[in-house]
Amino acid sequence: MFDQALNFVVGNVNDVLWGSGQLLIYILVFAGFWFTYQLRFVQLKQFRHMFSVMKNSQHGDKAGISSFQALCTGLSARVGTGNLAGVSVAISLGGAGAIFWMWVIALLGMATGFAESVLGQLYKVKDENGEYRGGPAYYIQMGLNKRWLAIAFALCLFLGYGLSFSAMQANTITDALNHALDINPTYSGLVITILAGVIVAGGLRSIARFAELVVPFMGIAYIASALIITAINIELVPTLFAEIFASAFGLTEAGAGALGAAIKNGIQRGLYSNEAGAGSVPHASASATPNPNHPVTQGYVQMLGVFIDTMVLCTCTAFIILLAGIETSGQMEGIRLTQDAMTSHMGDGGVYFVAAAITLFAFTSVVANFAYAESNLHLFHMDNKIGRSIYTACYLGMVLWGANASLKQVWAMADMALGLMTLVNIFAIVLLTPTIKALYQDYLAKQASKSDMTFRQNEVQTQGTLETGIWNNEKN
Repeated sequence: MFDQALNFVVGNVNDVLWGSGQLLIYILVFAGFWFTYQLRFVQLKQFRHMFSVMKNSQHGDKAGISSFQALCTGLSARVGTGNLAGVSVAISLGGAGAIFWMWVIALLGMATGFAESVLGQLYKVKDENGEYRGGPAYYIQMGLNKRWLAIAFALCLFLGYGLSFSAMQANTITDALNHALDINPTYSGLVITILAGVIVAGGLRSIARFAELVVPFMGIAYIASALIITAINIELVPTLFAEIFASAFGLTEAGAGALGAAIKNGIQRGLYSNEAGAGSVPHASASATPNPNHPVTQGYVQMLGVFIDTMVLCTCTAFIILLAGIETSGQMEGIRLTQDAMTSHMGDGGVYFVAAAITLFAFTSVVANFAYAESNLHLFHMDNKIGRSIYTACYLGMVLWGANASLKQVWAMADMALGLMTLVNIFAIVLLTPTIKALYQDYLAKQASKSDMTFRQNEVQTQGTLETGIWNNEKN
């Protein structure tokens, strides 16, 4: 009875957000164009500078993690099921053309991700341990003075990142291990839950250190594998691109129906993978002490995260699947499609390679998701032992539940939570556009004059109020 009621509610909400209403698709595309225009094509004009910001990103302080750790933490949450299973879902439901629309939403999303990460850094606060916390709930409350909306976002975040997303990541890991090694999902789910519990017990810094060690290693290994597979099948690459573009614009035999499916699934899975506009990554941005110490620095850092996630890693998965020439059923297919594709390239070892990759990718997402939701406990004055213990128990319980849940049920809950978060966040960051533009112009002016890049709040007019003692430094 409960499952039926849950499926009814989730199904109807998703139909408005993603289905026949397609509300979120229009909102995300609008936001991408809006910030691309307002920030004068920042993702293109500042593309090289985006990489140069990372040169001095290794050091944080006692209040905040480093920008590199924030990037890795953001990638930990981004780089997971969406990159391997999500791309499979997009291709199985939308065809090869879905990949093109994933690229489009990522390019637009780089500007959106820049905007929300700048705000996350600007409106950060310090918790009871003197460490930085922040995110959309904070810039909604402090920048827009709308506490009710901040609470609404935080609740959606707890439903998404605190509960359903981690369940979905666990589901993908256990399914991959079951397919590759015939391991009972109950046992693998229990191991995942215990390991996650050990890591998250150390708090944000423990999660950031874990991400800093694992994310670069797993990303480089996966990209190298995709490059080798592409090189071996280099003669098929021109045909592959032709198929992607033809399918993206409905020029294949399937026609207009396939065009709609390609756009819908490409944008939906692209958003789930890179999370631009969803309001998740600003939590990682807020927890950092950037170098130079300016909110715009974190905008560049997390804009790079969107690029790496979708334009690089999702493309790797797409090439692995499409170069394998496997026919899809037209029904939702998850991680097993990626495993079968890798098997066609690497033989029996392929299924084990993908199982190992998704285990690392998705597990880093599981622990990073905890950090995002945990950041919002401060909003409810629950960033204490009792509050953290209650949240941790709920989080680990959902990880264990997700290990045995059905694929469609878990994805549907994740889609609903992500959609609701995005709806609230886009509304907020559009209203805060004047502050984003003012900060960006301040950064560019200091960059052009080659002066001290440090942000000083008395030099820039921002909306709402900022936390006392963080930015109120006077010019020397």
